[in-house]
Amino acid sequence: MRILAFHSCEHDASAAAFDDYHLVAAVAEERMVRRKGWGDGVPWLAIDEVLRIAGWSRQDVDVIALGVGTFPTQYLRFELLRDLYYTARRWHGSERAKRDMLTVAYRSGVGDPAQLFRADRFRDENAFRADVKFHFANHHEAHALDALFFTDWPEALIYTADGLGDNVSYSIRTLQDGKLECHHGGEMMLTESPRRNSIALAYASATEACGFRPFRHEGKLTGLSARGEPRLAPQLARHFRVGREGFVEADFKDFRALRAAMMEIFEGQDRETIAASIQQVMEDVMLDSVRHWVARSGARRLGLAGGLFANVRLNRLLAESLPLDEIFIFPAMGDDGVSVGMALSFLHQRDGTPTWLRQRRRLDDVYLGRDYDGAIDDTLRAAGMRQLAGAPVETAVDLIRAGKAGAIYAGRMEYGPRALGARSIIASPHDPAINDNLNKRLDRSEFMPFAPFVLEEDASRVFEITAVNRYAAHFMTITCAVKPEWRDRIPAVVHVDGTARPQIVRDDVNPLFAAILRRFRDQSGLPVLINTSFNVHEEPIVNRPEECLQALQDGRVDFVVTRQAVYVK
Repeated sequence: MRILAFHSCEHDASAAAFDDYHLVAAVAEERMVRRKGWGDGVPWLAIDEVLRIAGWSRQDVDVIALGVGTFPTQYLRFELLRDLYYTARRWHGSERAKRDMLTVAYRSGVGDPAQLFRADRFRDENAFRADVKFHFANHHEAHALDALFFTDWPEALIYTADGLGDNVSYSIRTLQDGKLECHHGGEMMLTESPRRNSIALAYASATEACGFRPFRHEGKLTGLSARGEPRLAPQLARHFRVGREGFVEADFKDFRALRAAMMEIFEGQDRETIAASIQQVMEDVMLDSVRHWVARSGARRLGLAGGLFANVRLNRLLAESLPLDEIFIFPAMGDDGVSVGMALSFLHQRDGTPTWLRQRRRLDDVYLGRDYDGAIDDTLRAAGMRQLAGAPVETAVDLIRAGKAGAIYAGRMEYGPRALGARSIIASPHDPAINDNLNKRLDRSEFMPFAPFVLEEDASRVFEITAVNRYAAHFMTITCAVKPEWRDRIPAVVHVDGTARPQIVRDDVNPLFAAILRRFRDQSGLPVLINTSFNVHEEPIVNRPEECLQALQDGRVDFVVTRQAVYVK
């Protein structure tokens, strides 16, 4: 079956296409509209992009998998007077046009999203077939299935955590003896008040208190947290605890009260103290909760998804503190990853757990966007960029060793928040001054660290890579210690606390990326290169060739390497 899945949320909207169990394409709407974290309704550009990649038209779609989200009012069912009111406003052009289905469900007392959604109107107005099926997926189930499907584990604990999804902030599932059981957070609480226990929302308040944008800049706090002291942790910790059943609990009346309490504690404090304090409390609470469920379930494999697990320091703590054989964090851990999980939810419902489990596979990569290899070189040449003589690998390495920072633009765009070698900026890690230089050129905060990429064969001699964290390290979703003998040799990728967030690469997954690194290693003796996302601050990662061209013209990078050649201004 041809499955189109999409998530129409207030941030990080996305779409995915599955041919039965085969994930064909997945794209975040931000990459199409060029607005970071975009979420304002149905992600139509991403929908059409994944269909284009799959080679399908809307008429080819058999199933639409979606979740509770933000929709134009004509696709939602209201009580009669309100429906007439919205219809009149649309006719007069004065309607805001979109409403959150969660709010509609709460006000109407209808907990089944299928009863609130005008599927026939959505289908007919947007050129889908009359017999297309609709499947509404639970938000945290979608997160959890992401984290489980791309493994081959016989048993597992699957833990999800985010700000709020279907009025729930956490879910806990176990896989044992071929049975997938939900212990917490599996329901859609659409007509009930949400549980006000989200440590992720507290982290968002801390982000706001530091002068950054909540639900977008939490990563800045993760970087800052290593530079401060957690002096506020005792005050914060009084509000959060882990109960006897291992669930996170809090004492807030509502989310306004949560934010108000956080802001009162943070008032007048420097951002390093705020970051270190909320990081400490978040780590303590989450470690206690996950530890409880690891012990209770006996699981030695841990799957994680949800925006809270974008926190790579937390992921390291869990990997190193718990008796685990392996940890995996779905690479698109935030709401941009939910569209993939929604398709997996449909397949799970259709086929049942035993069949669904047999279809699982490990991820080799997340190159799931459009492949512009046929256009990038033409675009750069047509704009007058100079093509350098020599083979791409050799030429790129010569430039890197000369102190230049370049971008690799090859193959299909990455899915998720990390650049993983298809749209990455690469540079030598030996000079710490490269951090300040690149951050200024990219308009990024001065304290943001860069990540390294390393060949599979070298990973364990440079970093504390083990059987537990190796799979996660292929997708840059976890930090680990840099071995002491390497820290002074690659200072540009070493964090204040002596850790790094590596990406392990293989020749068969990204031959150009790996070949550049191997040649650089053989010539310099350094087995890592910088990998930071190919974008300027507050813009999404580069997608189309024109965006790559603009970055080169603007001097954001010194060169661009493609599979065919190297280009400079």
